[in-house]
Amino acid sequence: MIKRSPLILCFLLLLGYHTALAETEYPQRIISLGPINTENVFLLGAGDRLVANTNYCVRPEAAKGKEKIGSVMQVSIEKIIGLQPDLVLATGLTPAQQVKQLQSLGLQVVQFRQPTSFADICAQFLQLGQLLGLEAKAEQIVREAQKKVAAVQKTVAPLPQQKVFLQVGAQPLFSSVPGSFTDDFIILAGGINISRKQNNGATNYEKVITENPDVIIIAIMGTEGGIAEREKVKWQRMSVISAVQNKQIHLIDPDIACSPSPATFSETLTIMATLIHPELKLDTLP
Repeated sequence: MIKRSPLILCFLLLLGYHTALAETEYPQRIISLGPINTENVFLLGAGDRLVANTNYCVRPEAAKGKEKIGSVMQVSIEKIIGLQPDLVLATGLTPAQQVKQLQSLGLQVVQFRQPTSFADICAQFLQLGQLLGLEAKAEQIVREAQKKVAAVQKTVAPLPQQKVFLQVGAQPLFSSVPGSFTDDFIILAGGINISRKQNNGATNYEKVITENPDVIIIAIMGTEGGIAEREKVKWQRMSVISAVQNKQIHLIDPDIACSPSPATFSETLTIMATLIHPELKLDTLP
């Protein structure tokens, strides 16, 4: 048995105390008000700190088992208070009134706006890493995602660009537009967004027919209700469109396409690249 002097024992005890203090100075009871935040917390390895999230937080699988405090647009203030969080992560879709109400009750609320690009997704992820005391891990994950994105860009660079319609909504018809991270999917995967000249995503079938996309990709929340499949059937009836003639109408999981972390963005980009360029094989991409 190794004998230690009282001075060394005292030092070790103090070291343990300061280590515990350093761990607890960061939030330990987190509530997420949106899927992006939930996925990012788990990606950082802090899922054990997440005490609750919304009904729409389904990634990763463990997120489904967390306490639910409502939807993305409407949460139960009473339930949140009862869970005694030391950090609430709001999104760009969280109503301002709810944010103010939570703050007025003395809760720490950090609101991340809807990211507009892959760079924005990475920046917000790094900010979350700082908030949780996991900055080094966040930086490593971002570097890996950036490396994969760069590799996909390099692979598609010599290939002919394809005109793409990325549908993100129905009733009304809604497309991906510049200034959105979904537009980054198209550009980085070697495509041309047919809605690149629009100021907002609202569009109609006549406009899409006129632009004649080579590829149609459907990423609509609520896919489980069959909305996306019904949209695909509608497009298949419009035989004048090149994407229909070449059988290039695809559905993609909206949970990864519409609320990506840095990691899922790079994974989804790989899938997008193979949909836009069918000559590519998924297992040959990074």
